[in-house]
Amino acid sequence: MKTPDPATMSAINIRSLLWPTLQALQELGGSGTLAEIRAEAARVGDFTEDEQAEMMPNGRSSRINYYVAWALTRGKRIGLAENSAQGVWSLTDRGQAATADDADAFNLEIGRAFRELRRSKASAKAANAVENGDPEDETDDPSANGDWKDDLLTRMKAMGPPAFERLCQRLLREADFEKVQVTGRTGDGGIDGVGLVRLGLLSFQTYFQCKRYAGSVSAGAVRDFRGAMAGRGEKGLIITTGTFTASADAEATRDGVPPIDLVDGEALCDLLKRHRVGLTVTERKVEDVSVQESWWDEQAGYGPLSEAGNV
Repeated sequence: MKTPDPATMSAINIRSLLWPTLQALQELGGSGTLAEIRAEAARVGDFTEDEQAEMMPNGRSSRINYYVAWALTRGKRIGLAENSAQGVWSLTDRGQAATADDADAFNLEIGRAFRELRRSKASAKAANAVENGDPEDETDDPSANGDWKDDLLTRMKAMGPPAFERLCQRLLREADFEKVQVTGRTGDGGIDGVGLVRLGLLSFQTYFQCKRYAGSVSAGAVRDFRGAMAGRGEKGLIITTGTFTASADAEATRDGVPPIDLVDGEALCDLLKRHRVGLTVTERKVEDVSVQESWWDEQAGYGPLSEAGNV
């Protein structure tokens, strides 16, 4: 096996993101959504724009976003954080009291906890195979059933620019935009189209840009798009198959300038699923069956079966 070149290895990993993730939650007042925590972790970790743009091999998530999510999951394992059913993460008392000096000890504790978890799972799988004659359980392997988002993003990235713009046009129409037009004119400053959003008695003209990116959209791209909108309207939307850096998120909602709404690859997949555009969603019904003990107790009054098996 070829030894990785240390000069080309990224410094962004699960160990380096644990403390910025905990610090981000502390700065957010002890709780936050995953999106808020990711943006704040990139800020307090003082990651450069290039570091924020680093992608995972699957091309679907930035390294920072990926490892912040893992840092939260692992922090939960050792009692530093917890999450609600609504997707809000919060610090425990232990996490709230954590400092940068605790990070190394926390990483060692996480390592021990996950080694024990793997041993427990291995023992349970082995016991199940002996008892039931079943093959090893592969439900924890995400590749066992495939990932529809990876497949969907690969297909969108393979589309030509006009086809992707038409896809975005269709999606916006499904999302109740009206008069959606694709312009895509050369020299239009990156504006690919415009549509009308109606909220009750009010309506807003919204300009949009479609980016088939395999990487991250930077803050500079958001500024350029806002500049192209100047004098035309104050509502903007950027849709990408990639991700947005934390700096781009911050630029999109910067005070004193028109806000820009951002839809990254993950959110784009979810929107296509919600509106059933290019996807078939099959809902499965799950049945829980239990024996009605009281009913069977009543039937027992008719007498037991004879030894011959007849009433």
